[in-house]
Amino acid sequence: MAKATFGAGCFWGVEEAFRRVPGVLETAVGYEGGAVENPTYRDVCSDRTGHAEVVEVEFDPAIVSYQQLLDMFFQLHDPTQLNRQGPDFGRQYRSVIFTHGDEQAAAAQATIERLVKEGRFHRPIVTQVTPATTFWRAEEYHQKYVQKTGRGACHI
Repeated sequence: MAKATFGAGCFWGVEEAFRRVPGVLETAVGYEGGAVENPTYRDVCSDRTGHAEVVEVEFDPAIVSYQQLLDMFFQLHDPTQLNRQGPDFGRQYRSVIFTHGDEQAAAAQATIERLVKEGRFHRPIVTQVTPATTFWRAEEYHQKYVQKTGRGACHI
């Protein structure tokens, strides 16, 4: 089992997309990359804690590779929007990859370089690649929100 952590805007739809991938064993939404311990949704939405809304993905690398998850991450959102996704804005909606080790960091950087070289996006990619810090699990009502409520996803 391995772990990956992605921030791609509102975490509800991002979690739903990753949850459906064969080889993904578990997903959880939460907050990462900020300066406040045990942040709440209200804290993070204030845009004063420095946290991003993220999805932590536990996966079986024998079934789905980290590279496949990276490729999906870049399909799920617009990595050229600084601190926003669609109508949602603030640092909590930034495009960020929290890496779990040097191999993930190298793969994330190489993927960004490849996408730039291919000209896939018409604006610069602003996705941050940074070592994972403490993952703070979001409140239970946020977990598997799309699945629980049947509401549409909020990602691109």
